Amino acid sequence: MPDLSPSRELTVRGVALGAALTLVFTAANVYLGLRIGLTFATSIPAAVISMAVLRLLPGATIQENNIVQTIASSAGTLSAIVFVLPGLVMVGWWNGFPYWQSVCLIAIGGTLGVMYSVPLRRALVTGSDLPYPEGVAAAEVLKVGAGVGGVEENRKGLAAVARGASLGASFPLIAKTGLVAEEASLTLRVGSGATSLAGGLSLALVAVGHLVGLAVGVAMLVGIVVSFGLLLPAYTAGGAPGGVELADFVAQVFRQKVRFIGAGTIGIAAIWTLLRVIGPIVRGIAASIAAGRARADGGMASLPLTERDIPIGIVGAMILALMVPVALLLADFAGGGPIADRLGPTIAAAVLYVAVAGIVIAAVCGYMAGLIGASNSPISGVGILAVLGVSLLLLLLYGRGHSPADTRALVAFALFVTAIVFGVATISNDNLQDLKTGQLVGATPWRQQVALILGVVFGASVIPPILDLLNTTFGFEGMPGAGPGALSAPQAALISAIAQGVLGGNLDWGLIGLGAGIGAAAIVADELLRKSGRGSLPPLAVGMGMYLPMQVTALVVLGAVLGHLYNRWAARQKDREFAERMGVLAATGLIVGDGLFNIAFAALVAATDDPEALSFAGDTGVAVPLGLVVFGTIVAFAYATMQRDSVRTDHY
Repeated sequence: MPDLSPSRELTVRGVALGAALTLVFTAANVYLGLRIGLTFATSIPAAVISMAVLRLLPGATIQENNIVQTIASSAGTLSAIVFVLPGLVMVGWWNGFPYWQSVCLIAIGGTLGVMYSVPLRRALVTGSDLPYPEGVAAAEVLKVGAGVGGVEENRKGLAAVARGASLGASFPLIAKTGLVAEEASLTLRVGSGATSLAGGLSLALVAVGHLVGLAVGVAMLVGIVVSFGLLLPAYTAGGAPGGVELADFVAQVFRQKVRFIGAGTIGIAAIWTLLRVIGPIVRGIAASIAAGRARADGGMASLPLTERDIPIGIVGAMILALMVPVALLLADFAGGGPIADRLGPTIAAAVLYVAVAGIVIAAVCGYMAGLIGASNSPISGVGILAVLGVSLLLLLLYGRGHSPADTRALVAFALFVTAIVFGVATISNDNLQDLKTGQLVGATPWRQQVALILGVVFGASVIPPILDLLNTTFGFEGMPGAGPGALSAPQAALISAIAQGVLGGNLDWGLIGLGAGIGAAAIVADELLRKSGRGSLPPLAVGMGMYLPMQVTALVVLGAVLGHLYNRWAARQKDREFAERMGVLAATGLIVGDGLFNIAFAALVAATDDPEALSFAGDTGVAVPLGLVVFGTIVAFAYATMQRDSVRTDHY
């Protein structure tokens, strides 16, 4: 039998392995985030690699493997800081990334993210029915690797994960050769306007849809219909201007208008979500305080394993203590320019903003991660809301009408504050997902929380030099002197444009307001459905469907439908729970394969500086239809084998 006791959990070898994986995964994610605006989740690939390494050593436990994936998972989320930080170079404030200033900013923001999310664990993990798709998937991988369950379940489970991983890696491998397309898209006219239909051919996205469930999938479909069926045709009415391709025009309108509307929907849905979970959050904090009293009376051993968080007193003290280096960082950054003349009030207001916004964003990001998973959570939408907030604060303090140099200084300060808050967002988005995994494998919460802080420190140490290297080698689009090979850094460009729009006075607030109105309508619809007992329509998922490109959301919706049909089939089997678990494991394998391939491919691209490193097929004109056929065949095969393996033979 495998060793399932928690006695070997936070070990030196586990921390060392987690640190090594964090450094590698962070480097790959920073590059991909700047090149294409996407990062990949690293929890499950880290769990697979950890099991492969630690099983060669004596005494490895499922909890020790969980610590490794907890540390390494920070790479998938902390590297999302590249959605903000390059903006300081793009607006011309920085020429590079000052090492210690950048390290401190990233590390402090990430550590605050861990601290803010500690009291949320009881509200959003142990006391919630949120699906946490990636957390559940990671737990299933760890359980199968540790041999938890019956002989047949372990054998079939390992086979399902391995087969899924092979399938998950096979399609992107074929696509990178150029033989088949990685995406199918179509631009078409709708009345006097136009829209686009698209789907990224990713088995991992289908798997995520399988795991999140039908309610989230339907809500995202509603968001897709609103954005691509209504808003895009309306805002593209009249057609593209002369000399601009229709597809490029539609994509530009989506980026410059529709995404802002989606951000408004996410904003109002986030506020409503916070109001809904504030009761459980308060009860969670009260439970943390009660656990602290019990710990004081009887020691840590007197508490159940699931109650052993970092003590709430230490959490509160850490948050307050971290506000001091936040203030020092901001004061150092704001030297010179208009802020230097009113430094005290500005720093006080900014620190208060970080403290309050951190609480709100940690709750919202934790909820979004529970709803759809950390890798698919629209974290850049949170960045938009954060930069809006701090820009409005600076507008209140300083007004408009400044010189271009002073305006640029205010924009840079807004981006710097946003980067700190964004660090909170990225890690709180990930922490609760990891704690869900820990809950399912019997891990100790405080050890996971300490492990994630270590992951934050490891990741923060490597991100600035990678950014400097990429800035020197390629540069970023929009920055002074950017060349033709500059990295697009799309989220950083968008967030920088928002700060400039607010402080320069040219932001279209009507778009944000329209999105808020749509979000309010989604909230009303959700409440009516819940009260009637006819299901739900999660408003945040509606906002995600509006804000995220259809290349991501369409396949999640497809996966939600396929997962629903599979679970209906599983309900008719003799052992329903076994059949459903096999579905989860097979879907998990698809995510594992896709993630591992992306890691390997990112390393290859970074080493060769060639995004087409595996491509050898020319433009045959059949890549899209052939891609659809191959992708559909793989999906059909995956579900056929999923059903075949879900029939037990050892009990009947």
